[in-house]
Amino acid sequence: MSAGVEEKTEVDVVVVGLGPGGEALAAGLAREGLAVVAVDERLVGGECPYFGCVPSKMMIRGADLLAEGRRIPGMAGSSVIEADWTPVAKRIAEEATDNWNDQVAVDRLVDAGVEFVRGHARLAGERTVEVGGRLFTARRGVVLNTGTAPGVPPIDGLADAPYWTNRDAVQLTNLPASLIVIGGGAIGCELSQAFSRFGVSVTVLEGADRILALEEPEASRVVSEAFGRDGIQVLEGVSITSVEYADGRFAVRLGDGAEVAADKLLVAAGRSPNLSDIGLESVGLDPTARTIDTDDQMRAADGLWVIGDITGKGAFTHMSMYQSAIATASILGREGGPRAEYHAVPRVTFTDPEVGAVGMTEKQARDNGLDVRTGFVDIATSTRGWIHKVGNEGFIKLVEDASRGVLVGATSAGPNGGEILAGLAVAVHAGVPTDRLRAMIYAYPTLHRAIETALSDLAA
Repeated sequence: MSAGVEEKTEVDVVVVGLGPGGEALAAGLAREGLAVVAVDERLVGGECPYFGCVPSKMMIRGADLLAEGRRIPGMAGSSVIEADWTPVAKRIAEEATDNWNDQVAVDRLVDAGVEFVRGHARLAGERTVEVGGRLFTARRGVVLNTGTAPGVPPIDGLADAPYWTNRDAVQLTNLPASLIVIGGGAIGCELSQAFSRFGVSVTVLEGADRILALEEPEASRVVSEAFGRDGIQVLEGVSITSVEYADGRFAVRLGDGAEVAADKLLVAAGRSPNLSDIGLESVGLDPTARTIDTDDQMRAADGLWVIGDITGKGAFTHMSMYQSAIATASILGREGGPRAEYHAVPRVTFTDPEVGAVGMTEKQARDNGLDVRTGFVDIATSTRGWIHKVGNEGFIKLVEDASRGVLVGATSAGPNGGEILAGLAVAVHAGVPTDRLRAMIYAYPTLHRAIETALSDLAA
């Protein structure tokens, strides 16, 4: 027993990290009669309910309502819109986060039969976890779900400045007059547009040659154009040499010598895995790795399962929950249980227009040596887009492996883009032949009916 360990306990499973997937797994195993210990040093529920998906979408919902109100003239009368952040902040604090208190989530775990331990856990050998002077050994094994933290790029002066991350942004009760956002990925774009629609002057700095660089170029273009209409300044392909903070103002100096100034600075430059101080070396794994490899049952080693962001398959709540169900079945030894597949991972960026995507982009498909054929339709020119009129910007893009006649990727951008994605995700996941998709009946007049037109373009 290592120095400082005062108590040793044997259980069936130890779960380290209680984001959505870890919480669901721990509770599920306990309900099956296993003795489960669950450990987290932060809030039970993870990033999503307190700092990510839930509060940010409340912000976006409010921002989108403002945008819709501003679209009334010429369509349904006249409107005068006065933005007020107060009800948004109130909803986040009271409805979403209980003022960033996780007691409800802790009680939910305990009621399921889980022993909850608050603290920093470290692996201390095979099937062994040490936390707060206690040593737990697991008969069946350990599950790691330690997640990620906001990434902070090594920019001169940044570490000493009072910058924000998403965790600060969702806790605001008052908004600044101006804001610089470092990072034009999904998080940066979503928060930038939300704040802009509430009256904040926003500048986005993106190092890649386009925002939303992981998505189709058409998605980057349609969102960038929407940002222009919202008054958001987008600077793409820029490098940042330094950050200065003085007299309540931030100054960000760019590689070309230009300088951007604002009252506040939000860093949305990706995520960093929580792997460096959890004892991976004690089980033969690399503590400097950015991800942990697993098999299709989420096993990284004998008696060790890994789920969530740190598997590198997508930092999404739905990915964590998907992997959680697979690991649960594996731990319980269920024959014929589910196996992990990642060819049809869905993702949604909740900008306006909303960008839903599944599977591979056109570039990824070509890089994988596929015989690629694409189909495209502009939502604005489709029947429902024409009826919708203002706010109808978007498109549907299909990526087909022509040699097999199946979709390997698709993007649905526009009003309710993430909802329209559902049918495309089924097609990619199940490998539905595009000939069968063309034979379907598509309801009229819907936005999703544009899929039929994109399929026609695919065959042209």
